[in-house]
Amino acid sequence: MRTSNLVHGVMTVMLAAACGGQPAPPAEAPPASGTWGASEAPAGAASPELAADDGRAPSLGAGAAAAAPRALTPPSEREEQVVERERSGLGTSWGETRSSRVSSAPFEREAPSSPLALTTLYYNDARGVAAQAQRDGGSAWGEAFERVGSGELAVRLVGERGQPLRALRTPQRQLVVGEDGERYVIQLRNDTGNRVEAVVTVDGLDVIDGEDGRLDKRGYIVGPFSTIEIDGFRRSMSEVAAFRFGRVRDSYASAKGKARNVGVIGVAFFTEVGSRWPWSEPELDRREQADPFPGRFAAPPPPRW
Repeated sequence: MRTSNLVHGVMTVMLAAACGGQPAPPAEAPPASGTWGASEAPAGAASPELAADDGRAPSLGAGAAAAAPRALTPPSEREEQVVERERSGLGTSWGETRSSRVSSAPFEREAPSSPLALTTLYYNDARGVAAQAQRDGGSAWGEAFERVGSGELAVRLVGERGQPLRALRTPQRQLVVGEDGERYVIQLRNDTGNRVEAVVTVDGLDVIDGEDGRLDKRGYIVGPFSTIEIDGFRRSMSEVAAFRFGRVRDSYASAKGKARNVGVIGVAFFTEVGSRWPWSEPELDRREQADPFPGRFAAPPPPRW
């Protein structure tokens, strides 16, 4: 019996135009390389849809949006804050307010708590990325780009003017290079004829409500053959706080006393009830290995009682 996970509302985000200057890539980075699938994402990416409350997680309509950083640090968090002030590298700060209006539409997950695919992008400044790549045992330059599932879904990070951010690919992961003060956007691309829902976290925090990321929370919906952009923590039905790289001590996660997961961006994709997906390699392998005569020998009769 399938567990219903009906979304009563989905919000369509009207993204604000990008602003600010284009940051320079690290000195050691080669010219831009890599691809974003069959073609580059269009300049006007499709407006994303954001799944609202289904009774299992708070909705924006009920006021569950990300809260601005607190001015004062509670005593229980002060010890950890001292440690965060000494950390090097980058986190993601609560940036300027950007217009991002929303509307609603329905979505029902095929499997409420089991995503089709999970992907993770790690980020840091140039020195931090180099150190992490050395620990991983080798790397190659490319874009901050990751295909997931059977290759039909993709995630990448772009800068203020839509330029793909530089990244080092290691045997274990992808390490994105950011710069202090640089604004970035998370692009999600769907190359199938089905809608998918994407739950997105930055520094371990859900980009919708600013609290700890969980798979049972609702996320953005990516339409068939479309690309959407997520450019900040959602403040309300009409605004987001832009994603900007900054010092760990100035990060949104640090302000909330939750900086342990700084430096990581996660995306979980969920399928919709009734959707049809392309054949996966594991399923094709199983069919190749199917045995037309599995019972070659007679089995003894069942015991008689």
